[in-house]
Amino acid sequence: MADDPHPLFETWFNEAAAAEPNDHNAMALATADAEGWPSVRMVLLKGHDPRGFVFFTNLDSRKGGELADNPRAALLFHWKSLRRQVRIEGPVEPVGETEADVYFATRSRDSQLGAWASDQSRPLDSRATFEARYDELRARFEGDDVPRPPRWSGFRVLPERMEFWSDRAHRLHERRLFVRSGKGWSEGLLYP
Repeated sequence: MADDPHPLFETWFNEAAAAEPNDHNAMALATADAEGWPSVRMVLLKGHDPRGFVFFTNLDSRKGGELADNPRAALLFHWKSLRRQVRIEGPVEPVGETEADVYFATRSRDSQLGAWASDQSRPLDSRATFEARYDELRARFEGDDVPRPPRWSGFRVLPERMEFWSDRAHRLHERRLFVRSGKGWSEGLLYP
């Protein structure tokens, strides 16, 4: 038994980086709107530490709106090549402006321009409209750094539950559940 799930996550995450052929940092993000209707999509983990798990998005996107109305989320990492998964649940908080700026500056220029050009999750009349917006923004920022759009930032999922699942023969899987208890964690096992 352990008293902190974060070192175990770090070990598994590093092993996934070496084993997964694509996007070892891909995670399913589940949210729900104010009425409780769930929604799930894949996003990329862009940072993690004992405070939580960070991803970035357009704040006006569906997930941004759902997190504004209902700031709780669940994450799922599935590393098929390792036959493992990690489930994380907890409240969500916005990252700070500086953290969002620092990460945005690491993105490729095309991704930065795409963040400006996209009204993420909104109806689009044609691909040509989006490409024209992108071309206009490329010309607008020609020769300059691309600043972070005001509607683009990140969220941190603050884990309250973390479950580590390992595949075993004959469905005799191993499930380790960590639950936040005060400032620490308690660990137990779950039946598969």
